[in-house]
Amino acid sequence: MFKERCLQLTALALATLLAPGVHAGVNGGGSTAVKFLYTGHPVNIKLPRLLPDGFNYTTVNSVAGKQAFLANDAALIWQAAGSPVDFAASESVLTATELATYQSARQGAYGPMIQVPVAGMAVSIPYKKSGTDNLQLSGQQLCGVFSGSLATWGQLLGTTDTTPIRVVYRAGDSGTTEVLSRFLNDSCPTAFRVSTRFATASLGTQPAHWLAVGTSAEVTAQVSLNDGTIGYVAASYTEAGKNSAVARVSKQPMAPGSAALPTILAAQAGLGTPVAPGSAARRTSPLDWVPTYGSGAGSLPVASSGYPIVGYSNLLLGQCYQNPADTQAIRDFLGELYAGQKRIAVMGNIFVPLPQTYADEIRRTFLFNAYGEGTDIGNPSVCNGIGRP
Repeated sequence: MFKERCLQLTALALATLLAPGVHAGVNGGGSTAVKFLYTGHPVNIKLPRLLPDGFNYTTVNSVAGKQAFLANDAALIWQAAGSPVDFAASESVLTATELATYQSARQGAYGPMIQVPVAGMAVSIPYKKSGTDNLQLSGQQLCGVFSGSLATWGQLLGTTDTTPIRVVYRAGDSGTTEVLSRFLNDSCPTAFRVSTRFATASLGTQPAHWLAVGTSAEVTAQVSLNDGTIGYVAASYTEAGKNSAVARVSKQPMAPGSAALPTILAAQAGLGTPVAPGSAARRTSPLDWVPTYGSGAGSLPVASSGYPIVGYSNLLLGQCYQNPADTQAIRDFLGELYAGQKRIAVMGNIFVPLPQTYADEIRRTFLFNAYGEGTDIGNPSVCNGIGRP
């Protein structure tokens, strides 16, 4: 966390050297889950990144990304104060309150906002326990682990092992936490609610020996270093197909070795085939474009087959930008993304491409204005004289 923060501060210092008013590139930030997808893989350097040249992205967390975009406050994503925030990435979906606040405070000057899914993702359950290399957990068992009601590895595995289970969890806001909390709330609603903060999602108290960390990378680092630990993180941070590194997970108990690992194919099965908004009212609502999974209102049911802890990583965008170059750059990026030209980057980072039928609806709505509803980015009538700085 310290090293990453130092790098971010260095970037911030360099950014402040830019002349006032200079708009350098298309700027955004937010989720740590998509760090490698958006900015490039640190090991597989030949794997293309999702973002085009000229797009700048800083990782903080999903909620910081949302807040930075909604308030146009670049300091929240560790970029130079006063710089524009053109987009954000988040696994935490936009709330009705957040949308209403934006519409009241910003939409008149900035234009409507857009929220669309970029790719599906699985939340892996990394673990380290000597003598165990085939961990498989049901929803109820995960509830026991993350609530603390299963306090030892023996209680979890049905043995006499008294080693305490040490959970590594995200200390602050996290979109990955929100995705996990939807699954846990579905499995044990009396123990968990939906939240971006683990300590808020859990209706109990976290034991003192559990470890709270700041980023996705710190979750995997702490689990790999400490025997008896277990955590949660986007599959892109783990060896998703290796049962000795991550648990098999199912909604209901299954025969040993038969539950799914958080691979691309298993996550794709868990995500199913969502249907894009099909009416004008829903197409124009940013709240209706991102599927969620759980028992909450509007959510799709958690799958009984495939990998069950899944959700989508999303983009927050403006429909209108004052700088025509930004408008064109964003339209070009979305055109390539939703035409399927970024599949290597998506799948290479253990994310799931959108169903092409869903991606085509995003293109029809936000690029082509195919329904004549004025929803396309840069629409001259909607964006006449307004736009994000």
